[in-house]
Amino acid sequence: MEIVRRVHSMKEIADRARGRGLRIGFVPTMGSLHEGHLTLIRKTDELADVVVVSSFVNPAQFGPGEDFERYPRDPTGDADLCVAEGVDYLFAPDPENLYPPGPRTFVEVEGLSARLEGASRPGHFRGVTTIVSKLLQVVRPHVVTFGAKDAQQAIVVKRMVVDLMFDVEVLVLPTVRDDDGLALSSRNRYLSPEQRTAAQAIPRALEAARQRVTEGGATPEEVVAAARAPIEAQELLQIDYLELVDGETLEPVETLDGEALLVLAVDCGETRLLDNTTVRP
Repeated sequence: MEIVRRVHSMKEIADRARGRGLRIGFVPTMGSLHEGHLTLIRKTDELADVVVVSSFVNPAQFGPGEDFERYPRDPTGDADLCVAEGVDYLFAPDPENLYPPGPRTFVEVEGLSARLEGASRPGHFRGVTTIVSKLLQVVRPHVVTFGAKDAQQAIVVKRMVVDLMFDVEVLVLPTVRDDDGLALSSRNRYLSPEQRTAAQAIPRALEAARQRVTEGGATPEEVVAAARAPIEAQELLQIDYLELVDGETLEPVETLDGEALLVLAVDCGETRLLDNTTVRP
């Protein structure tokens, strides 16, 4: 495996691969890799001839007072995992390489970026879509893979790819969970044992919502209430948002007559936990 530090080097590698007719698969990450990332890498390896993983903690998607400085970083461990998974290139640029001094251009998906996580973290998705667009320009993949845990991120990125006519397939894979049901996340390592136990109420909440829908005749309000109950029973958890929304527009559903997305963000101490599930009547 080759570790690539500079944008022009990664572009040259991508151009050579495409020139040889090879299919490039790309997994963008912020590093601190876990089994969820490895699942994306393995699927990408099935679909592509050349696998590129990026590891870049993107400063543009962190707001004031957020955890940019303390976000988990493990470059050596990430490289070892990529080698073990047969990754061809690990793209790990320095921030100034992707954000030269004086940037004036940003990418923003209006509407979809303003709700839910975007309302709680203004500017977050502008940072996400800007860095993803830069990475797609540099790596030039045929397919790029994301995890479903960050559902709104995947929806926003897919909209951006369509609107800006990127020639890339966006593949969203199911959330990978730990044995206790908690969605895998690099931020989970922030949790104390007591917080980790409390956080297990989140997958129980998703199951409660699915069960309420299965019983039949549920209104969106009743599904949301079923999901809120297990979380609100935990003193260490604070719900930021918990909504039942349309899986494309992210607008609240008024009636449960088709597939909908239950999406939530919960604060556990200083750790922000995101999760979601699809429900079908």
